[in-house]
Amino acid sequence: MLQKFKKIDGSIVVVLVLLMVISLFSIYSVTHGRAGWDGSHLQMLKYYILGFIAFFGLALLDYRLLVKYALYIYLFGIGLLALVFLIGKVRNGAQGWLEISGLSLQPAELFKLILILFLASVLVFKNKQKLGFRRDVVPLGLLTLLPFGIVISQNDLGNALSYIIILFGLLWIGNIKFTHALIGILLIGGTMGAGIWSYINYHEQSLAFIEKVVGRDHLVSRFDPWLMPQLASSDDSYQTRNAKLAIASGGMSGEGYLQGSSVQKNLVPYAYADSIFVQIAEEFGFVGSAVLLLLYFILIHRMILIALECRDRGGPFIIVGIVAMMLYQIFENIGAFIGLMPLTGITLPFISYGGTSLLINMASIGLVMSVKLHGQQQEEDLPKASYTAPARQG
Repeated sequence: MLQKFKKIDGSIVVVLVLLMVISLFSIYSVTHGRAGWDGSHLQMLKYYILGFIAFFGLALLDYRLLVKYALYIYLFGIGLLALVFLIGKVRNGAQGWLEISGLSLQPAELFKLILILFLASVLVFKNKQKLGFRRDVVPLGLLTLLPFGIVISQNDLGNALSYIIILFGLLWIGNIKFTHALIGILLIGGTMGAGIWSYINYHEQSLAFIEKVVGRDHLVSRFDPWLMPQLASSDDSYQTRNAKLAIASGGMSGEGYLQGSSVQKNLVPYAYADSIFVQIAEEFGFVGSAVLLLLYFILIHRMILIALECRDRGGPFIIVGIVAMMLYQIFENIGAFIGLMPLTGITLPFISYGGTSLLINMASIGLVMSVKLHGQQQEEDLPKASYTAPARQG
């Protein structure tokens, strides 16, 4: 075991510690002295301690065991998502939390990691064969759309979209045919473009359609401030409007720690959680934001290097899925507050307050480290994945 600890990537550990420091100071900045939230940084420190335990625990565990039983883990995850409909708690308009012995669990967050393991197990079985459209791509798409549909019906747009991003990332590295990838990109891009154009030019008709499909209020509050700010209600645009003003006021070097006028006056909702980037940008400016992005870059760069050095098939799939998940979360969270993306309520990895989100992200990096520690064994040592498919090409 000591030999395994010596192989742990020190650069990743240092980055995680630095992100922890940024998170604790940022959460303290926007919660100190506030009734009900004072001391949240200490609670986040407890989450980080559990997170590092999960990180080292999964690093020492052979990830190939999880790949072997990925199908059963997937079914367990679907069961958790379905359980939310029965006993789930509603927070911030989304029904997505389970209360277990006083602890809160967000199954949609956990399922991101479960989906990565499941898709990786399928691609391991394919053994570098080209993915057939009807035989492979369509079934994998349907198995991803199942949790997507469940989570979107729980008003959790951010996590639901992350499942699609994970699927795309793993299909790309999973040897999908170029023509299938090109057709998929054109179809998705065309559909998104047509949807945005229709939403802007046929607003009332689009709202009527959305109301019939998933319910009007939730998605309208997300898309109107992004695409139709002139029509958005003051309540719907309050968070993003104030966030942009706070980020702009930060300038190059920021207003100073504990001096951010917007976040200290609580003008930006959820500044301790989803909106924590606003605190960093306002109090530390462009320089502080750039430092945070640099740490993310180093973390992702180290993960990609581990994937390139891995000798078995399953490790790189897992890492690519985790990289896709984190890149999406970073881009979506920051992009929402500078007008590039709609506000979806997704957390900023390792920085936002939240136990489930942090534990899942730390566990994900632990799996990456497990790939580094155990991924140098010969491919024939891999356990067989739980997915089977006919040999005929589709």
